[in-house]
Amino acid sequence: MINRSREMASPSEPQSRQARAVFLDRDGVVNEEVNYLRHADDFRLLPRSARAIRELRRAGFKVIVVTNQSGLARGYFSPEDLVAVHERMRSELARARTGLDGIYICPHHPDESCLCRKPGVLLFQQAAQELGLSLVGSYFVGDKLTDLTPGKALGGRTVLVLTGYGQREVEVAREQGFAPDHVAADLYAAAKWIIDEDSAGL
Repeated sequence: MINRSREMASPSEPQSRQARAVFLDRDGVVNEEVNYLRHADDFRLLPRSARAIRELRRAGFKVIVVTNQSGLARGYFSPEDLVAVHERMRSELARARTGLDGIYICPHHPDESCLCRKPGVLLFQQAAQELGLSLVGSYFVGDKLTDLTPGKALGGRTVLVLTGYGQREVEVAREQGFAPDHVAADLYAAAKWIIDEDSAGL
């Protein structure tokens, strides 16, 4: 069974008229990269990430985190630990006057060959069904190619950020012939590009 949680948009922020989303990886994109983040006390938002999420939601996008958390299957942390980390994330975003429209989690070990682990598309399809989204024209932001491959498959646009593992992945992308639609310094720079592209109707 896929473990997932969902956070509804706050009434003060507009709902997307076009029902499109910005899908974010979690570690290295929203928060600092920590190898198998086990404890809520180790959670740190990256600079400007809360501002990025706030501005994306104000622009009418739903903002959804989709994250592989194989540490659950490996026994590195418990479901309760993961809930505590996400409660910390919600709390810190709320202090910045924003939030998420959903958090979707793959808890499986890579060897399980599940359909929900990125680069699989199942969690994105699930979010689209539950939140009424059009995946075509949505945006996929991550620091690894596995975060972006689903976007290519689903007709979205992809942004590689240079935080987390992003610097390393630039070379991997070049070697594999994978071309993100944009490369951004961080989530805030990605958000600005997304909003500008959307405003221009590109």
